[in-house]
Amino acid sequence: EVQLVESGGGLVQPGGSLRLSCAASGFIFSNYAMNWVRQAPGKGLECISAIGSDGLTTRYADSVKGRFTISRDNAKNTLYLQMNRLKPEDTAMYYCKQGAFGQLVGVRGQGTQVTVSS
Repeated sequence: EVQLVESGGGLVQPGGSLRLSCAASGFIFSNYAMNWVRQAPGKGLECISAIGSDGLTTRYADSVKGRFTISRDNAKNTLYLQMNRLKPEDTAMYYCKQGAFGQLVGVRGQGTQVTVSS
């Protein structure tokens, strides 16, 4: 059974940083591309970043490019998202999931809430 557990969210002021983590289990993590998606209040899911199975290829949505960095540690079965220069419009529930950039369908964890506010 695929299990994904996101953590690291919280309340941060505009311009601040957070690092999200996603602990994966129930599948061979190193075989899968992974992505981060988010859902802001009243809006649909948005794929914001993805990383190849070997960690060598990454892709970002224009909304986060240059501010967010996706990475993974296949030895620890963990996916990360470093978020810098956060903006109020980054406020959302963040989820990790299997898949390439743009793939919104699939198992997600419970998510971690990120709130950017002064």
